[in-house]
Amino acid sequence: MTKYTFDHIHLYTADPEATATWYETMFGAQVRRTPVDGKTRIDMNVGGTEIFLLPVKAVATGQNSLDHFGFLVADVDAAIAELRAKGAKVTMEPNTIRPGTRISFVESPEGVRIEVLQRG
Repeated sequence: MTKYTFDHIHLYTADPEATATWYETMFGAQVRRTPVDGKTRIDMNVGGTEIFLLPVKAVATGQNSLDHFGFLVADVDAAIAELRAKGAKVTMEPNTIRPGTRISFVESPEGVRIEVLQRG
């Protein structure tokens, strides 16, 4: 059987620069800008997760083809406090969903839900 491993996420955005800046501020994203056919392609890496930004003319807040993605942290409560201090919109407060798994959600300016989770 073929073995599959995670490679990347594509996010649609009406403003790739603003989106990249938000992820850089909130999550310490390493942003890469590459010239492609006279335009600038923006890609990011957050803790080993590749995120590619795709420009579109408009994105309706809360309407996208992605339910959510998650970032693993050592202490979800501390991470959410830090994100909140930076101005992140917290849509679910930290809570334990089962023994050993604690989660919370924040939302990007364009409505992408981002899970912040702690395991173990």
